Amino acid sequence: MSAKRQCMKLFVSPMSPYVRKVRAVAIQAGLDDQIEVILCRVRVKTKGLEGLNPFGRVPTLVLDDGSALFDSPVICEYLDTLHGGRKLLPASGNERWKVLRQQALGDGIMDAAGPWREEGHRPREQQSSEWMQIYRQMIERGLDFLEREVQAFTDATIGTLSIGCALGYLDFRFAGNPWRDGRPGLAGWFRDFEKLEALRRTKPYQIKAEDL
Repeated sequence: MSAKRQCMKLFVSPMSPYVRKVRAVAIQAGLDDQIEVILCRVRVKTKGLEGLNPFGRVPTLVLDDGSALFDSPVICEYLDTLHGGRKLLPASGNERWKVLRQQALGDGIMDAAGPWREEGHRPREQQSSEWMQIYRQMIERGLDFLEREVQAFTDATIGTLSIGCALGYLDFRFAGNPWRDGRPGLAGWFRDFEKLEALRRTKPYQIKAEDL
């Protein structure tokens, strides 16, 4: 571990794609050694978290002064202000809006994948096939949109990192869903992009009791 002082605390679940996005941004920005990671179990109350984030969700970033930032877009944009390298979110102009739209596309896939998985884990008699179909169609439309735009993807930005984390979450939670079929451009881009250190070091995993 770096000798630098850890000046921020990040509440995380290693299974969350939103957490992965924040951690990937921190790594890409060279800030990960300034962040202390606090592991949380899903659906288990974490001491102190609800006093910082009224929704009790991860990711939540605690700053030096004790205040907290949440959701992932806010945290990512804040982290991008703390380093002197190439910005992951352009300050203005068309490039800024392109990156923000890419972030919205990645987050939108995550937003649909979470409840789709939750619905599929409910007792069969309580599942809604209608809602499961709605969530799946949302993801499919998002993936098709990305396939049409993949040639315009640049190097690592908050937008492309969001997309990479969304695709990684589909692999993690829906391994049997062949999202690459019919999307050769997106599949090829992700094959190369997931080699990025920021993604290699943040791959999701199932938390164990001994990790806490």
